[in-house]
Formats: sequence, C-alpha cells, structure tokens
Amino acid sequence: MAAPGAMQEHQPLQGAARIWGTIALSGATFMNVLDTSIANVSLPAIAGNLGVSPNQGTWVITSFAVANAISVPLTGWLSQRFGQVRLFVASVLLFVLASWLCGLAPSMPLLIAARALQGFVAGPMIPLSQALLLASYPRALAGLAMALWAMTTLVAPVMGPLLGGWITDNFSWPWIFYINVPVGIVAGFAALAIYRRRESVIRRVPIDSVGLALLVVWVGSLQMMLDLGKEMDWFESPVITILAMTALVGFVYFLVWELTEDHPVVDLRLFRRRNFWAGTLVTSVGFGLFFGNVVLLPLWLQQYMGYTATDAGMVTAPVGLLALVLSPIVGRTIQKVDPRKYASFAFLIFAVVLWMRSHFNTQTDQFTILIPTLIQGVAMAFFFIPLVTLTLSGLTPQQMPSASGLTNFVRITAGALGTSVFTTLWESRAAMHHAHLAESVNAGNPVAMSTLQTLMSSGLSQQQALAQINRLVDQQAFMLAADDLFRASAWIFLGLIVLVWMTKAPPRLAAGPGPGPGSGRGPGSSSDAAAGAH
Repeated sequence: MAAPGAMQEHQPLQGAARIWGTIALSGATFMNVLDTSIANVSLPAIAGNLGVSPNQGTWVITSFAVANAISVPLTGWLSQRFGQVRLFVASVLLFVLASWLCGLAPSMPLLIAARALQGFVAGPMIPLSQALLLASYPRALAGLAMALWAMTTLVAPVMGPLLGGWITDNFSWPWIFYINVPVGIVAGFAALAIYRRRESVIRRVPIDSVGLALLVVWVGSLQMMLDLGKEMDWFESPVITILAMTALVGFVYFLVWELTEDHPVVDLRLFRRRNFWAGTLVTSVGFGLFFGNVVLLPLWLQQYMGYTATDAGMVTAPVGLLALVLSPIVGRTIQKVDPRKYASFAFLIFAVVLWMRSHFNTQTDQFTILIPTLIQGVAMAFFFIPLVTLTLSGLTPQQMPSASGLTNFVRITAGALGTSVFTTLWESRAAMHHAHLAESVNAGNPVAMSTLQTLMSSGLSQQQALAQINRLVDQQAFMLAADDLFRASAWIFLGLIVLVWMTKAPPRLAAGPGPGPGSGRGPGSSSDAAAGAH
C-alpha cells in the first residue's frame, strides 16, 4: 500500500494542463495571501460602517490570523484523512463562501466570525498548492515551478493595501471580500478538473484530539498576545501575561504530547532533519525581519514624513518589479547552482538595502527612498525559492504536505512576531531618542530659542510654538529609531548567512530533459533521500 497521503505515481502534467494547473494553484494562492493584508487599510471604513471603535475593528485582522495560524500546521494530517486534491479544492471553495459571508456581515461579531472561518479554511491552501505544483512538473523544472508560485506570493502583499484602499474609496468595503468570489470559483473548479485524477492515497488516521486541542490553545494564545500586546502595553497588562503563560505552558505540553503520539496532528519529527530545521529557522527569521521592515517603512512615511497611504504604497510597491523579472531565472537555474549561494546573495542584498535605509533622514526625497525598494526586489527573488529548495530537500512525497504546512506555519508566526517586535522597538527607541533630543531644547540652546522666536513671530502662542517644536523632535526621534532598526536588521541578515551554510546542498541536476514518468516531485523526490539528512 502506498504511503499515507502520498501522491500516486503520476507522470508530470504536460502542455496546457500544466499551464492551467499552475494558473489555478497560483490564483488561489494569490487570493489567499492578498486577504492577509487587503483589509488593513479598510479598517476605519469597516469600523465606522458597523458602528464600532477602530480598536474593535482590528479583530477583523486578528480573527483571520489566529484561525489561519491554527489550521496551517494541520495540513499534513488533514491531507491524509481527505486527500490532497479534495482538501485543496474544499479549502478554496469554502474560502469563497467565507469571503461572501464577510461581505454580507451586518455586524462586527458576524464579520469577525466569518473572518475566523475564512482564516481557518485558508490554512491548507498554500502548503497544498506547493505540493500539487511540485507534483505537476518534472524534477528538473521544480525550481521553475516554485518560481512561478513564489511570484504570486511576492505580488499579493504589495497589491493588498493598494487594492483594498482603492476599492474602499471607490466602491464600499464589502467588495474587498466579494472580489474573491469569481477568482476562487474559477481556481477551485479548474484545480478540480485538472487534478481530480491525481488524488493522493487516503488513510483514516485516528484523530489526535489532545494534540489538536493543545495546538488551538497555545497557537491561539500566542497569536492573540502578538496582536493585542502593543495595544495593551504588553506585559504591563495582566491579559497579555496570562496569554503568554498559556501559550508557553500549552506549547511545552504540545511538544511532549506530539513527540510521543503514534499519529500526531503535527509531525514534529521532521525537525530531526538538519536541512528542515535549519532551513525553517533561516526562512522564518529572514521573513520576520523582512516583514517587520515592510510594515515599518510605510508607517514612518505616513506618520512622520507626510505621505498619504497611496503615496506610501506607490513608494513601496516597486519592490516586486525585479523580483518578478528574476524569479523565473532563479527557478530555471536552481538545480545547477548551490541554493546556499543564492540564499547568501539574497541576505547580502537585504543587508545592503537596509544599510542604505539606515541613512535616511527627514529631508530624504522620494527618489532616494525608492532606490533601495527597487534593489530589494533582487533579494526577494533569490530568497524564497533557494530556501524552500533547501528546506524540503530529501523529503519523500508523503512528507511534503506536513513539511510545507509546518514550515509555512513557523514562517507566518515569525512574520506576526516580526511586526509586533518592530513596532514595539520603534516606539521604544523613539522614546529614548526623544528624551535625548528634548534635553537640548532649553534656554541655553540658541538654535532652539531662535526657532521658538520664529514660530511665535508667525502668530503662534508660546504654548503652540512649543507644541510645534515637540512635533519636530518627534519626527526626528522616530526617524532615528527607524534608522536603528534598519541598521540592526542589516547585521542580522549578514549573520543569517552563517546559518544558511549549516544546511546540505541537494544533489544538482545536469542540463537536459527531466526524469521519466513518476519523477515529478521536485526537491522531495525519493532520489533525494540522502540530502538534508542528519
């Protein structure tokens, strides 16, 4: 009998079937990733329309993130129970239903419930799209397959805020959810038509109810802690402290239970492989740094540089241009070049970009801000594909859904952690810089006194003039704090290069036609079994 959850011995897809299969899988992935960010800029409109405060409106994002974080690592177990193709198609069509319910929601509690459903059913979509796509291509073209898939994940986070803002301004907020309906229906039924005869082997594995309950407890607590921490002043709040303790205790019990369970809901034994644990660690830390900086830059531009949301989006959007151009090249050459060299190059470029940003000041013009953003696209092209190749190297087909779900879960959690850490440190460093700068605003400083007199001579009262000076000090303090974080991130990216070389390079393929029938399983094919071992 075939291994549980493994793909049958199918030949790689050919011609139009492969093209349409790639489009269907990538379209579903794009829809999924887009929804993680499209609602962010629409929160004020949503909260106002439903009659709640903006703080309550943040639960629209939190509910999706918590449910999604819980369901992503369940992918491997669910794919064994229901089959990879059935689970993927059900995930896409249920996502469509949940999106429609989000748009129809007449109140905030119902919208939060629909968003939670949307996040939960979205979980298996990304890991399974990876597994199905790799099974559609010959092993020699696995890198190209991942490049095509990665392009959608690079464009969607950038398009989300831009598209969400435009739809909200020109139509109404429900349409940020309704746009998923046609995309999801086409992607779901196209995937069903193309992949229904390529179903994985189904095995009725027992339900690990204890492991599932522990997963819900610790992941839900952790995600809520990250989402609510900044708003509630972190560990000054007893709520955050309780959530942190619940997450920690739940995680410890989860580890012990899953490592001793015969049919674990999450296969933690994958971390015994050097390539898997090192690749997952590097990918997650790198993604956390990247995502933290992606959030920080537009915040700084909008709050302290006078940029509108649209202007900030236009400055950050070109990050995907070079990534789109270079990703297919990386995909075509990944089997001939050591992926560790590509990943090291990516981290070096990230470090250069962040070093350039660490020299920004309040007089920096838009073109200067744009240059590092464009260069960062090079790093993005060389970041994701090589690290996925290294992380999944040596895994058998039946391990793919579990491995992809687990590494994506860690990466998503690292992104949430990066956002929370960066915004918290930014405010903390800004407070420190503000205190130092404020010390120089005194009667003995001729520049400060001259500025005060100039403001008062323009018609402002002394109180108003001092408030204006305080705003200028704030602007400088947050700029210096952003520079601190950009500089620290550059050094950490350089340090990650060392971790990259802790992995083993997978076997390379000579140029020429791909392997024969049944070999279309990408970096996880059984012939790679030695790669990435202990």
